[in-house]
Amino acid sequence: MKMRDVVQPRTFSAVVAQTAGRGNGVRSGGCTPTGMIGFVLLAILFFSPACESNPPVTPEAKPEAKPTELLTGRAGFQKAFIAARNYAIDARPFRIESILTTDGNGHDGKSAVWRASFASAMQHGVKPYIWSGSTAPDAPSRGVSPGIEDTYNPNNSSTQIFDPGFLKVDSDQAFNEAQKHGGDKVLEKDPATPVLYICDWNHNTNELVWHVIYGESRDVAKLTVAVNASTGDFIRIEK
Repeated sequence: MKMRDVVQPRTFSAVVAQTAGRGNGVRSGGCTPTGMIGFVLLAILFFSPACESNPPVTPEAKPEAKPTELLTGRAGFQKAFIAARNYAIDARPFRIESILTTDGNGHDGKSAVWRASFASAMQHGVKPYIWSGSTAPDAPSRGVSPGIEDTYNPNNSSTQIFDPGFLKVDSDQAFNEAQKHGGDKVLEKDPATPVLYICDWNHNTNELVWHVIYGESRDVAKLTVAVNASTGDFIRIEK
């Protein structure tokens, strides 16, 4: 039995030429315009990379930045107080104060950053805690963060602790009262004037006081109004 001749594989061009000739009734040696179109279409299909069938990868969307959160003094204090009780079970506040930021001017009794300072007889120390809801680049990071601990001296008049139960009037109420005693005129004249808040214990009168400060600091304030933090009553103009 004779072995069959080995059939050489045909090239793609030969297949295309033969197909084009059959489809148009001509021999493989010639090519009509219709056959040429068929050849081009087959060539495109043959050389198209398989990866083109995969859909393009869509880049992940970046998470949106959180907006600035503004809180009143009591709300900011409560967040800091929880953290301070982890520092010392007997921690008591002696000062609550707002901090100015580019995204919080203190108007309406709200601030983007609040700092509450606490003292502990058990720890023999004082320690501030800062709550921040600011997105400003130079502001503290969002959330509650501890400050540096220092030595506690119960006889120091600037660290006179108070019972949080005395804080019945919030900073927005103190702001409204201060507006009635000259604050409205300050903001009417210069609406860009920032407002600061400090709450501390007055050991001479035994009362908790909100100091509503119209200006960038207590030293350069245009006006400072003292408001009772337990009753909301106007006390006096401090400057």
